[in-house]
This record gives sequence, structure tokens and C-alpha cells, in this order.
Amino acid sequence: MNEHLVHYLKLADAVIITDIEHHILAVNPSYEKITGYSSQEIAGKKAGILRTSYTPKETHDQMKQALKQGLPWSGVLTNRRRDSSIWHSSITITPLQIAGVTYYIGIFRELEKLKSGFYLPEERIGSIQSSMLKVLAISCEIRDPGIEQHLVRVRDLTERLTHFHNERMQLCWTEEAVNRISHASILHDIGKSGIPEGILYKPGPLAYYERNIVEMHTQIGVDIIDKIYAELTDDLFKLELEMGKNIILYHHEKWDGTGYPHQLAGENIPIEARIVSVVDVYDALTSTRPYKEKWSEERALEYISEQRGLHFDPELVDSFLALHSNEM
Repeated sequence: MNEHLVHYLKLADAVIITDIEHHILAVNPSYEKITGYSSQEIAGKKAGILRTSYTPKETHDQMKQALKQGLPWSGVLTNRRRDSSIWHSSITITPLQIAGVTYYIGIFRELEKLKSGFYLPEERIGSIQSSMLKVLAISCEIRDPGIEQHLVRVRDLTERLTHFHNERMQLCWTEEAVNRISHASILHDIGKSGIPEGILYKPGPLAYYERNIVEMHTQIGVDIIDKIYAELTDDLFKLELEMGKNIILYHHEKWDGTGYPHQLAGENIPIEARIVSVVDVYDALTSTRPYKEKWSEERALEYISEQRGLHFDPELVDSFLALHSNEM
């Protein structure tokens, strides 16, 4: 190995040096301690010896593309030690040319051993957030045995519609933003836990005062979220709960300003609430409720189309209808 590379092995962080074909040339003592592999047994092997299926394929693809272009790359990898245990590393790999020969210098830290906090990969965080918000929503509406299916349908369709609308309108929302909307959508009717059953499940039309009581569920829901948020000491659910409040409070507003509780109109209604409004109405129409029979998909789609620019955001209606057509 070139003598200029030896200095990198003296760093306190774990270091791995490979050739251009990713064969391991040398590792330092920190690397040996973290991985359980000695320099002698790992030398000559491919760097992928530590690789697991837990690291997304896109991550490896991005790394390979950057290195192929001679650019440094940084990211998080989920690797496997010699004893088969899993660990996470924050790694930076830098291409280095010496005398016309290319080497890769990888410097990384074990995230589990950071002095403060703890590490959760993004996909794990997303799974925890989704599961916990689902449990919260169902627990608040436990009186209705069919509510879980409704909430999950709304969440799943919200995710598909948000993805589709984002691509169709070229909004450039991140995957994280899309997931945040779909996760939070499951909370949309959480405030109905505070509405008397005799009114909530009344067959037939509601009296004027009963309608006013039902409409209070938006503010009741926000009060519930505020109480939960006040008890949190970390930020794991902060953004989801903030978005959840927008959805809870505004998903009954209408594009033409005739909705409730604040008679907001057009783009003054948060986009996440406009999305859930379309999905929630569609699922309600195509489901059996105490006060109505189940509509056919065709009839429900006709209603959604008729309410374009009245109840619903016109562009979202176009996206919803196109999404449904594509999925048929």
C-alpha cells in the first residue's frame, strides 16, 4: 500500500481504504474494534462484506454514482459485524488519486455510540410515527367498530393522491413531506370522540342544533392534539401533530368558502386539509353509514367531479379522478 495512505489509518475514527474495485487494502484499529474483523482476515475482501439488505438500494446506487464520477459521498449505512449483529454508521467516502492510482478512503462513526441521543433510521422513524398515530386515532374513536378500516383507507388513499398530485403538478415535495401528510391524515376525525353517540350515529337528518354539535368535532380534535403535544418532550411527532391540527381543523372547509369552522376559501385552506377533504368524502360516500346507504364508485366519482371548484380544490379533483382512472 502507498505510504501516503498510512497516515489516514492513524485517525481516531474508523477508517477503511480500498482500491478502485473496492477491495480492502487496510483498516485501522477503530475499524477492527467496531466490526470485529481484524486487518489480516479482511484485507483483500470486498468492502461489501459488511453490507446488509437494511440499507436501501437507492443509498448504494447514489454512492456508486458519486464515486464513479470521482466525487466524495456521505450517507448512513446499516452494516453487519463479524458476529452478525447490526450497527449503523455515518460514513464519508473520498476518492483520492496518488501517482495516477485511485483509492477510496472511508471514514465513519458508529451512530449507536454517540455520546448523546440515539439513532433511528428514517424508515424506522416513519414506521413508528405511522403506527403510533394510528393507535391514537383508533383509541379516540373506539366506539365505532368500523372506524379502523375507514381511517386506514383514508390514510392509504391520501398517500396515493398526495404522491400523484405532487408528480402531476411538479410541486417538488419531498418523500418526507408526502409521508407526513399521509401519517397525519389518520387523525382527521379524532374530535368525534367528544360528540354524543346519539347524535354521531343518528339515522336520518340532524336537527340544526345537532349539526352545530357535530361541527364542534374539529375544535375538539385540535384541543386533544394540543394536550398531547404539551406532554411531549421530544420532536419525534412534532411536525406530524402540527400538520394533523391543520387537517383536523380545516378538512371540512370548502373551496368556495361555504364550509366550516372558519369559512376559509381557495388556497387559504391548507393543502393537506384540501387533500384529505376529497379522500374523506369519497370514502364516506362509498361506505355504509348509519344515516346513508353505500354509494357505487361511479356515483361517488360523479359527485366529486360535480363539486370541482365548489367543495373541492379543482386541481385536486383532476388529480383524484386521474389517479382513480390509472388504478382501474
